[in-house]
Amino acid sequence: MKSFTFLLGLALPLAALAQEGAPRPALPDLSREIEANKSHAIPAAEIVGFDFLLNRVDKHYFGCCDYDVSTRTIRRNLHSRWDVDRDPFVVNQLGHPYQGSMYHGFARASGLGYWEGLAYTFAGSAFWEVFGETTRPSVNDQINTGIGGSFLGEALFRMANLLLEHDEWPVAFREVGAAAISPPTGFNRLAFGERFRRPFASRGPVYFTRLQVGYSGETGQASGQSTTRLRSKEALADFFMEYGLPGKPDYEYTRPFDYFTFQATASSANGFENSFTRGMLLGRTYAGQKYRGILGLYGNYDYIAPQTYRVSATGLSLGTTVQWRLAEKVDLMATILGGVGYTAAGTVRSVGENDFHYGLAPQAMVALRLVYANQYALDVSAREYYVSRVAAADRGGHENIARADVAFTWRVHKQHGVSIKYLANRRDARYPDLGDRLTQRRETIGVFYTLLGHDRFGAGTW
Repeated sequence: MKSFTFLLGLALPLAALAQEGAPRPALPDLSREIEANKSHAIPAAEIVGFDFLLNRVDKHYFGCCDYDVSTRTIRRNLHSRWDVDRDPFVVNQLGHPYQGSMYHGFARASGLGYWEGLAYTFAGSAFWEVFGETTRPSVNDQINTGIGGSFLGEALFRMANLLLEHDEWPVAFREVGAAAISPPTGFNRLAFGERFRRPFASRGPVYFTRLQVGYSGETGQASGQSTTRLRSKEALADFFMEYGLPGKPDYEYTRPFDYFTFQATASSANGFENSFTRGMLLGRTYAGQKYRGILGLYGNYDYIAPQTYRVSATGLSLGTTVQWRLAEKVDLMATILGGVGYTAAGTVRSVGENDFHYGLAPQAMVALRLVYANQYALDVSAREYYVSRVAAADRGGHENIARADVAFTWRVHKQHGVSIKYLANRRDARYPDLGDRLTQRRETIGVFYTLLGHDRFGAGTW
């Protein structure tokens, strides 16, 4: 229940970002102020200090011996070969990306741009691998922390900044909410006062937020070789945000993550059930009489852990996001992506010794939202990962994971609605030590109260 409560606390300040009534006035151009106040030394010192404190906390919590760093372990790590570690899945695939998001946040909250933030995140991860642990440096940790952490950190930084820009909200609410979303942003504002009061200018993106709280029940499952006892019913809290929707004609996509989506779901059955972040890194716009879109290179960090299997990917994809006016009261918003990611996958609790597998994974994702009269919305999404033998650990083998969900939402009154959601997960795996192919699947259906942060379901004006 801790993850369930934490996500609610994180989502509520974001769900308050409603866009109703007249459009907000344009914000002043802060580029000169940000450039004059930015610092390269401050985030470097913050990252080193953060790693030192993290080492001390881990040493106190876990004891001997991974955090007994000495000059001997540092020299060995500087000269040793980087390998693939076997830390717990949640540590590698959720903890390390969040650690990387802190590095990225320190850089961005000090006025540095996205690419500079990515460099600091990558360097901060390498510093931790050599100076923060006694274990040998890990390739998978460097990817998850140094790249996946940058994708996650940019989304959190922008959401925190967006909250701070809403001057109509009480100062205490905005400050505490922003610090909860992006702790480095809150720390720099507290430590350096006016210098980093406005480290970023959002340029007025159109965005859509949705918070869902409800109950879901199982309609079918096959657990394969997992020894976990599944809970057939679970309470769920889900937060979704889409930022920089292409329905605004004068909004420009000149910086990485000028368009992004973020989603996180907590479950009473198993804590964090998923976290998805994807953002456009490089691209261009296109438009016609009844459509507007963006086309380019996207980065993604995904973490999925239903009760049967687990998969997490840090990857790059080519694709497009478009909004299309199909009829006077009908809008379609769609994202289609295809690419490759460095991916970890496996069962939740295997009868074998190795419960997850690394490899390069071709990946694909489709997300559609059909909106009628700003009153009803049908959301359909599907994603698939094929975790191959390429760049895999010694175990070899491969697996295919697919996830699809369909949700219908009725906006009952203003920003309040109800939703019915169907979710299907399936994993097919084949490994030399398992013999025949292993199949795991689970389907659920649930009912949710839905709080919409935008009463047009994200549809732009025409």
